[in-house]
Amino acid sequence: MKILITGVCGFTGSTLVRTFQEFDSAVELYGIDNLLRAGSEQNRVRLKASGVCLFHGDVRCPSDLDTLPEVQWVIDAAANASVVAGVSGNSSSRQLLEHNLIGTINLLEYCKKNGAGFILLSTSRVYSIAPLASLPLTVENEAYRPQIERCSVAGLSSEGVAENFSTTPPLSLYGATKLASELLAIEYGEAFGLPIWINRCGVLCRRQSVRAT
Repeated sequence: MKILITGVCGFTGSTLVRTFQEFDSAVELYGIDNLLRAGSEQNRVRLKASGVCLFHGDVRCPSDLDTLPEVQWVIDAAANASVVAGVSGNSSSRQLLEHNLIGTINLLEYCKKNGAGFILLSTSRVYSIAPLASLPLTVENEAYRPQIERCSVAGLSSEGVAENFSTTPPLSLYGATKLASELLAIEYGEAFGLPIWINRCGVLCRRQSVRAT
């Protein structure tokens, strides 16, 4: 099986490569990256040494995809993954749309051309801000936890947030680009008979205090 991973030199893309190589050595891995993010060049060297066929290109540019080989699956891990992208001043709103939405459209066209399946790495940020922000919270072991017994919100349970949680805007510009990408991916799958998988990834972090010595 041949798999193309976009944003392959980023954290998620390079981690996927290591996982595939560890558990399924028969998979042929291809990757494309524009090498804009810090650390990409270091990952590029390691990935190339591990046998990944790398292409320097940008998913925002359709002609950069024209030279890619045919594969059976595309994993879309290329994105501007900052929740404040487009509004913080580090990137423009147009750049955000081009990275996260136009890039996905170009990849879906590539999949349509080659009959490839498409796996979109989306985000939990597609869920509505207002009902999330209004959840009653408690602090347990330095982490915020929703008080499920005090609220009755569709899609929320002791197991967390489910797919039927509200996606009504506002979501953030970042979240809106990923939700739009999800909808388009599903429509491409229905229209052209492509297998489509969507994974709404979440990020957990823990703040640690640093004590001066």
